[in-house]
Amino acid sequence: MHMLPGMPAPLARLVEHLGSLPGIGPKSAMRLGLNLLSKQVDDVKQLAACLADLHETMGFCDCCGSFAEQGHCGICDNMRRDSSVICVVEQPVDVLMLERGKGFSGHYHVLHGRLSPIDGLGPDQLRISSLDNRVADKEVRELILATSATVDGEATAHFIARRYAAGDVKISRIARGVPEGGELEYLDEYTLSRALDQRVIWEQRA
Repeated sequence: MHMLPGMPAPLARLVEHLGSLPGIGPKSAMRLGLNLLSKQVDDVKQLAACLADLHETMGFCDCCGSFAEQGHCGICDNMRRDSSVICVVEQPVDVLMLERGKGFSGHYHVLHGRLSPIDGLGPDQLRISSLDNRVADKEVRELILATSATVDGEATAHFIARRYAAGDVKISRIARGVPEGGELEYLDEYTLSRALDQRVIWEQRA
């Protein structure tokens, strides 16, 4: 990253680290660095402590693979949730996004990636074996495949569906298509194609 002449080394190091974060360009990194410099010392120390504790206190759930503090996440430990339904996602952040809707009461399984031969990601690099163990539990009745609508995401969904097709577990796929309030002119051709393929019968209301 290009630094301004005369910039003190401590500030330059901070700006360089901030600029390495996704979505943060050189100018944004500079603004953030100067903003931190103008804050109270205690505020900056609290931020530094949070960053230092992040990797020490945060990890992934031993069961589902989502974010967790003490080995198990709050979703897996919640006895009110339906453990017979498992929603399979690619990354822990996907769990956070789905939980925002507050419409799903089952459990999750995070693969930590998706099948991508180009990137060297096969079944052995994903949390497939742990999913096998969960599906082997007779309590599981349904797997909801919520992988992305990309080529690799679809390939991952097909792989999982075929893997458990011979069993008694119901396999479903999250719906694709036009989002609520979406304008057709702003949608890509793939989304429109899926919307047409997955059309439903119009229910006439009285």
